[in-house]
Amino acid sequence: MTETRPAGRGGAASEAAPVRILLLEDSDLDAELVAEFVARIGLPHAIERVMTREGFRAAAASRCHDLILADYVLPTFDGLSALAVAREHCPGIPFVFVSGTLGEDVAVEALKGGATDYVVKQRLDRLPRTIVRALAEARARAERETADQALRALNETLETRIEERTRELAEANTELRRQVAERERVEVALRQAQRLEAVGQLTSGVAHDFNNLLTVISGNIGFLERTVTDATGRRRLDMMRSAAERGARLTAQLLAFSRRQRLDPKPVDLNETVASMRDLLQSSMGGAVRIETVHQRDLWPAMVDPTQIELVILNLAINARDAMEVGGALTIETANVGLGSPRTPEEPQAGEYVMVSVNDTGTGIPPAVLERVFEPFFTTKEVGRGSGLGLAQVYGFAKQSGGGVRIDTQMGQGTSVRVYLPRASAAALGAGLAARADCPVSQQADGHPVVLVVDDDSAVREITATLLAELGYAVREAGSGHAALAALDRDPEIDLMVVDFAMPGMNGAEVAHEARRRRPALPILFVTGYADTAALMQTGQAGADRIVQKPFQDGELGRKVKAALRSGQRPAGPRLVSSREAGS
Repeated sequence: MTETRPAGRGGAASEAAPVRILLLEDSDLDAELVAEFVARIGLPHAIERVMTREGFRAAAASRCHDLILADYVLPTFDGLSALAVAREHCPGIPFVFVSGTLGEDVAVEALKGGATDYVVKQRLDRLPRTIVRALAEARARAERETADQALRALNETLETRIEERTRELAEANTELRRQVAERERVEVALRQAQRLEAVGQLTSGVAHDFNNLLTVISGNIGFLERTVTDATGRRRLDMMRSAAERGARLTAQLLAFSRRQRLDPKPVDLNETVASMRDLLQSSMGGAVRIETVHQRDLWPAMVDPTQIELVILNLAINARDAMEVGGALTIETANVGLGSPRTPEEPQAGEYVMVSVNDTGTGIPPAVLERVFEPFFTTKEVGRGSGLGLAQVYGFAKQSGGGVRIDTQMGQGTSVRVYLPRASAAALGAGLAARADCPVSQQADGHPVVLVVDDDSAVREITATLLAELGYAVREAGSGHAALAALDRDPEIDLMVVDFAMPGMNGAEVAHEARRRRPALPILFVTGYADTAALMQTGQAGADRIVQKPFQDGELGRKVKAALRSGQRPAGPRLVSSREAGS
């Protein structure tokens, strides 16, 4: 039987969930009395009354009550047995004895057995306070248990969460370190690139001015050689010419580093290049160094100046020889490679390249030296054994060709220098075949063609004019671009213009552009200490057959003037041909 009695105080209390009470009582009168006193707790409540062992066990097992009130003496059931059932099925529910025969000894035993409290039926006025206290203690106990459970759960997951957080922090720290390292690497690479660029601009200007001086020196040596007949004088002139040629080689290396040398790129099979150089390399290395070559089959053609790449390989081989003890090994390898983003400013951009590497078994390069190996004039060799321009020339050549360089080294193990060169395109391969099919133009008929020499340096201009005059040409001179254009306007008989590229006011490319507007068919030859290929291409006459390098070497000026005049009214296109073809 279930009985519900609302509290007599109304208000908020009447809206609360009723206190669910399980009453174990066989006497109807006593049950009514207990209910009357329970009503005085001032809370909504519901009383479920049971009288038998089976009924009590079933009710206790349901665990749907907030409080148990139990008589101690029952016809077939006693209070201690009821307490045992309650402790078994619902140990957290407060258990209060309400009995008229509960002695002190029995009460103590009941409390030891787990009872919350006891009230004798003669003092039922104590029942409301006992119920309220028992409910409060049960609620507090439940809250403590909930808190303890939460704390245990927290403790159980704390270690896991700490590990997870530690891992997250470690990953974040690793990523931060990676970003800092990457930033430092990029900053170092940027500073290195800026330093090399600044040095390159300086060296290119110095090399150009030095080439002008060498042009005057070499030209006048040539003139003097025709008049000096005694052996001592000729020996001194030979020494002077040898020094001038050495100076020209140094300036060529400077121009290579600054990426302003004149290049004649064409499709080249590097396997053939390396194979053809083997005898030269062996003689340069000496018998104590073992030379090995590793050629990749189906090697892509490289778009590169064939003469310059030979010099690069020879230069690297000599450097390797100097780094090895007697009995070392030199390995030259070729390969097709695909590169990702560069890690250093010396490496090329991502793409496909043809690689030639020179590997030695030498002493290796210390880190402090490795940072500066591409700087011009930096060398660790003793005085007289090197100019410090070797690797600078390799770097400049590779970069100007559209590739790059990478050095891998280990102290005491050796060094590998990889030169990456651009892969020749299908169009370049087709152009190379067409160039080889070209036939030389027949030589111009005898006469005295008029050549206009344009150079702001009067000494260089005099050398150029004298050389051309000795070759039988009628020479006109102009000291600036504006003077050259005025001479063209005045003299329609000019057959060829030889113009210096680097001049104040109007440079050679600008002069050529204006000259072509006036005389579209006029052949133009550039004389320069370095060639800005992009600017010259705008004139439509950027071929190697239309560029003469200062100082003049081995009759190159005469050969190219003759070839330009031989072209007649046919303007030269931008096709690049080799110096050997131009001089043939």
